[in-house]
Amino acid sequence: MNKKIFIACDTTSTKKVRKIIKDSNTNKLKIGYKFGLQFFYSQKGRFFLSKIKNKIIFLDIKLNDIPNTCSEALNSLKDIKNIKYITAHVNGGYEMLRAIKKSAKKINSNIKVLGVTVLTSISNKSLIKIGHTKSLNNLVIQQAKLAKAAGLDGVVCSGHEAKAIKKICKKMEIVTPGIRMMKDKTQDQKRVITPKEAFENGADSVVIGRSITNGNIKKNIQRLIKSLE
Repeated sequence: MNKKIFIACDTTSTKKVRKIIKDSNTNKLKIGYKFGLQFFYSQKGRFFLSKIKNKIIFLDIKLNDIPNTCSEALNSLKDIKNIKYITAHVNGGYEMLRAIKKSAKKINSNIKVLGVTVLTSISNKSLIKIGHTKSLNNLVIQQAKLAKAAGLDGVVCSGHEAKAIKKICKKMEIVTPGIRMMKDKTQDQKRVITPKEAFENGADSVVIGRSITNGNIKKNIQRLIKSLE
């Protein structure tokens, strides 16, 4: 089994992150670690990230600003040599995405830029309130096409849209968040899916947070392995 799993380290505690990394060690899955704004903005977060070695690091900061600001933000990350993935909101537009891709290549040719489509916490009803007239599925498809046109390396989308996006972005990595081991534990997510369903729908990798990090991490990893068999 060579499924790629990103474990979401949604905490400000470096102690907890160390435990997550230690307890999730397995040779049956390809494990990476996703760090979002919560950890990155914490007092010790940035320094901690710069010291992690031999791990797949996914920095999920969802860049979304004018092109020059995003480029300079990436330049400020030059000292963190181990970043393998970084995210940007596709709704920032083509020019922003191109600027991010160009800057990422300059600081580290190995960094993959992922375009974030509609967040898994958003429903069709939420989109209408924002002012969008397209349906959720159509908007995600449009955003995936834009990410592809901008030369990004992958797309972040719900597992529900992964199958359609894979047809459009055949050579791009499809990363699926909103993953739950049990479908009834949706919490703040609206469009959730199980790991197995996500992979069956075309996802290349999935992001799992609380289903792994809450409770006994070692047992949760074993449950995940079993669910994918």
